Amino acid sequence: MTSTEVLPGDRAGQIEQRGIEYVPDAERHGRPRELFALWAAPNVNYVSLTLGGMLTGLLGLSWRSGLVITVVGNLFWVLIGILAVSGTSSGTPSEVVSRTMFGVRGNRVNIAVAGWLLCVSYIALNLAAASLAAFALAGVLGWEPGTPGQVVLVIVIAAVTLALSVYGHATITRLYQPFSAVLAGAFAILGGFVLAHTDWDWRPAEPLSGSALVAGWMAGIAIIASGPLSYLNSADFARYLPRDTPARSVAGWTFLGAFLPSTLISGLGVLAGTVIDMADPQTTLRAILPAWFYPVFLLAVVLGLIANNAMTAYSSGLALQAIGVRLRRSVSVLLDGTVGVLVTLYALFLSTNFLDTVSQALQLSIVLVGPSVAIYVADILLRRNNYDGAQLGDETPGSPFWYTAGVNWHGAAALLAGMGAAALCADTDLYLGPVARALAGIDLSLPAGILVTGVLYPVLMRGRVRLPGASQAARRPVRLAE
Repeated sequence: MTSTEVLPGDRAGQIEQRGIEYVPDAERHGRPRELFALWAAPNVNYVSLTLGGMLTGLLGLSWRSGLVITVVGNLFWVLIGILAVSGTSSGTPSEVVSRTMFGVRGNRVNIAVAGWLLCVSYIALNLAAASLAAFALAGVLGWEPGTPGQVVLVIVIAAVTLALSVYGHATITRLYQPFSAVLAGAFAILGGFVLAHTDWDWRPAEPLSGSALVAGWMAGIAIIASGPLSYLNSADFARYLPRDTPARSVAGWTFLGAFLPSTLISGLGVLAGTVIDMADPQTTLRAILPAWFYPVFLLAVVLGLIANNAMTAYSSGLALQAIGVRLRRSVSVLLDGTVGVLVTLYALFLSTNFLDTVSQALQLSIVLVGPSVAIYVADILLRRNNYDGAQLGDETPGSPFWYTAGVNWHGAAALLAGMGAAALCADTDLYLGPVARALAGIDLSLPAGILVTGVLYPVLMRGRVRLPGASQAARRPVRLAE
């Protein structure tokens, strides 16, 4: 078998049969460089453009500060690259690997919140954004769809997205290579027009200084970092790679595939904010784009959000299985997608502020995702990326990750402590923590949550980590040092 041959269990154009169960060595295939396009396609998108625009438009930072912040915030993709290596080592998705941290039962609660609920929220938000771009595209092409036509467009976009998710890993991996090339070309042209119109002498109307400037920087880093930190699922897409794949390659290609497009497009958003209002870029960008390219841009927005949402819906199906819902992966994806469509239809046609409410709630997600990523990275380092997929799949009492009544209370304590520390330091539209208030609005929730959890978890788990035995050692697990 060549390294690129795909076995019947995971073949492009066929519905993937495996869900959260362990992928044996005989079904492993692929090369780590495939991860580059797989992560590039969903991150060449409108969301990154909007987040970059928030740095100048919402926070009032200079474009120079904004460009530095996009680099710093996107460096958190390094952590997501590290998470990916656990998939190659274990042959299981992230939603199963985290049983080592929380126990079989405790992990169900963790995945219900940090996995399934977060995924469904992003499915709805991305679908709504893609639908709005599709509505605008229809208008440019001379069709005013009205409410019935708009509902049809939402359903069509959702159907394409869920089809990709249902077919699964191999199909996504195959299609995202041309997707990433097409999207990169469209956004490169967009970048040319943005650079041509950038006001390099632009200054904020009220330049920030002192504690306000520090608060702006910290808020900006948290905004950009919230993107990568929401991808706790990177092992989902590395679990089919051969076990002997070097960990540095898995982590490196995952990082580069996400970091490069996210940083470049966020940077374009920063620069576009010097000439247009980035509160609604899909509309205001029309002022600096030629008539022929504007519909191309809108189409690229839709395609990019479909690519992003297909990955999210794929992982949401795995999350639903990990919670304990006994459905095939394809069925669980369709169930989650249906929930996302219903939420989107409600938000677009029946509610005046639902999406704003969800968006504001997601600002608080940094309180959860920062500590969640930290505990995952800490576990990988503590176990030297040595995971036994068969053991991880054992959900019976007395299994290696049953701990106490199915819960690893040490992991739960570390996570809750990190979340508590982050909450004390958070400054959002919905909530202001006492530490942030005392520091004049400086939001330290991101470093506080990561540091507290990342330090406390290894301390609490000292002497309690059992590495797989000789039977697993014969398989030569991948280590981070490789």
